[in-house]
Amino acid sequence: METGHGIKYRQLHIEDYLREIPAEQGRETGEYAHERITGNPGTNTDFRTDNLPDTILRSDNLNAAYKKVKTNKGAGGIDGMQADELLPCLREHQSELVEQVREGKYKPNPVRRVEIPKDWKSE
Repeated sequence: METGHGIKYRQLHIEDYLREIPAEQGRETGEYAHERITGNPGTNTDFRTDNLPDTILRSDNLNAAYKKVKTNKGAGGIDGMQADELLPCLREHQSELVEQVREGKYKPNPVRRVEIPKDWKSE
């Protein structure tokens, strides 16, 4: 809730009462931080997820993902490629794959469901 003189009120969860808080750390601008940053009051900004594709596609993250698959002795996929064939393929096609993902043109193959037989002990 905002008053006419630059003071906003907010309800605190723990204390459960309204407390006076000067707008924008003492500035009487009446605008929120994302409005100041983007220059648009209608911008819906979530700073944790706005750069998610860039974070996922960083080289260090892709390398960590490859190492995780390698250490887990990941099984081959539906395309028939085994885990040890993955590194040469990634080296050859990494920039192409990253570009396809960024442009929204990458279409992964559907996953294949594999039932793993369990040896149930009957008592």
